Amino acid sequence: MTPPQPRKGPQPHRKGKSPTVPGARRASVGGRDRSGAPVGSKPVARSPREPAKDVHDPDGVRLQKVLAQAGVASRRASEDLIEAGRVQVDGTTVRELGVRIDPKKAVVHVDGVRLQLDTSLIYLALNKPPGVVTTMSDPEGRPCVGDILSQRPTAHEERLFHVGRLDTATEGLLILTNDGDLAHHLTHPSHEVPKTYLVEVAGPVAKDLGKKLRAGVELEDGPVKVDSFRMVDSRPGKALLEVTLHEGRNHIVRRMMAEVGYPVLQLCRTEIGPVRMGGLRSGRTRAIHGEELSRLFEAAGL
Repeated sequence: MTPPQPRKGPQPHRKGKSPTVPGARRASVGGRDRSGAPVGSKPVARSPREPAKDVHDPDGVRLQKVLAQAGVASRRASEDLIEAGRVQVDGTTVRELGVRIDPKKAVVHVDGVRLQLDTSLIYLALNKPPGVVTTMSDPEGRPCVGDILSQRPTAHEERLFHVGRLDTATEGLLILTNDGDLAHHLTHPSHEVPKTYLVEVAGPVAKDLGKKLRAGVELEDGPVKVDSFRMVDSRPGKALLEVTLHEGRNHIVRRMMAEVGYPVLQLCRTEIGPVRMGGLRSGRTRAIHGEELSRLFEAAGL
């Protein structure tokens, strides 16, 4: 199944423009107020009942250097971000430039967006081909996700696992990582991370199908409804639909479509939260990093 053309994502920042955190604006370098913060910056309120936590690690790396290495901004612009109160370490706003942290342990947010600083953690998007089992190994010898990953040059050093599943006949997007915290949050129902699918069914389809799916369909294990629905293509005898839902139950799309009278002919997952498969070829992987990874953390509630 050929997915639609990928949507245009955020354009890379040109040299000299910083910071690169989504929605962030570079702090003014000109005047400063009496507190030393750049003019125009908004102070971050802190409850007097909750004293600031000590995040300083004398053996760590300077915070502005960590931000610069993460690609947030230049070191000087990162200092402006810190002084403006736009950087949090382990939930505490940091304004001092001398603070040192351990990048592998500290949780750092800039303007509320989490940064990934631990280089030992890996995040991949995989376009799973149809006929491949979503397991890292298969006792029956069937082709599996582990076989695809074994072709990576560093496979012997990685302990990756898949986040969620796709049934054997379904193709499309899987997230692979060694970050157990992110995997737990992505699969936990409380975070309701949306997933988008291309669904091929026998056509033509009823005009009220989208309305019916949005209203909800009753299944044996409870109701399900889509968050969005659109007709992608229609040709004699077949129709290509796009549905988005945040359900994670087994075979949920296939069961839902069968219940409304349109059994699935082909199924492809194209998006998980902010991660899009785009033009990724079947059986190939790509890294998830930068703004895309930060948005994935946000979707997972991290």
